[in-house]
Amino acid sequence: MAQEAKITSVAPEHRVRMTEISWDSITEAGAYVEKGTGDLYRIPQEALLHGSSPLIRKESVGGSSLVQLSRNPFITTLEARMLSCENNVTPNF
Repeated sequence: MAQEAKITSVAPEHRVRMTEISWDSITEAGAYVEKGTGDLYRIPQEALLHGSSPLIRKESVGGSSLVQLSRNPFITTLEARMLSCENNVTPNF
């Protein structure tokens, strides 16, 4: 009689789904990917200064949602692509 072999992984699996936010809700610097287009936006802290002109302005008929990939706006493109894929967003960069 054949016995069934069970394989148990010793590495813990830790998956975190990142939160979707709108353009108006961005309050911290970071690298963001737009869910609909897969475009990457790098938003430095200087772009979020209160009382200054916005450095990033997007106008669209439809609403778009973003996923923050990292608090570091200067992460590598490869890392940003991998994080996008892990969050079910096809990268377009």
